Amino acid sequence: MKFAVVVFPGSNCDRDMYFAAKEALGEEADLVWYQEADLADYDAILLPGGFSYGDYLRSGAIASTAPVIEQIRQANKAGKPILGVCNGFQVLLEMGLLPGAMLSNQHLKFMCHYETLVVENAETLFTNHYQVKEEIDIPIAHGDGNYYCDDETLQQLRDHKQIVFTYKNNPNGSVGDIAGITNQQGNVLGMMPHPERAVEQLIGNDDGLRLFQSILTHWRNHHAINA
Repeated sequence: MKFAVVVFPGSNCDRDMYFAAKEALGEEADLVWYQEADLADYDAILLPGGFSYGDYLRSGAIASTAPVIEQIRQANKAGKPILGVCNGFQVLLEMGLLPGAMLSNQHLKFMCHYETLVVENAETLFTNHYQVKEEIDIPIAHGDGNYYCDDETLQQLRDHKQIVFTYKNNPNGSVGDIAGITNQQGNVLGMMPHPERAVEQLIGNDDGLRLFQSILTHWRNHHAINA
């Protein structure tokens, strides 16, 4: 399987994402500069955290207008897995691939620590290595991670089982304790916590590795069926 890690000016978690796919998972991965990106031959797209374009206007707003975005839209139409973490989640929201928006954290402070997440849906291509209601520990590192949507959208997310991860102890004020959501098709996941920072026991935790293993399992099964 071949992963593209899209790098914008201001991305700072791209190497972590690359390590997760290349070293921890053991698959092919490339760091792809946003101006030179050709995503056609990649099986999955990873949008890393950081501060793309310095978070000017809004977090992820300028990145969502970059030329590479059209290729990401094409990858979405093809049903390829697309994972956006932290700033990557914000970009997906600004693109409109996921519903809702990000506000500043409830207490207006940047937070960087482990949080316990609850797996709400273990049947997605991103979570098939987890158990429903399983609790996992994943780091957060954000100042604008307070997920917001209106009541109607929240109900739709619940009805379509798009809420994949929630916070056990909501750190930022996110509506519905939401930590991660998918699109209705299930091939796009946005989440504020950083699974790529929890992929090996050497640093004390590999709870995030199973997310990447889930993507790989889905890809292998899909190719086996279509072989």
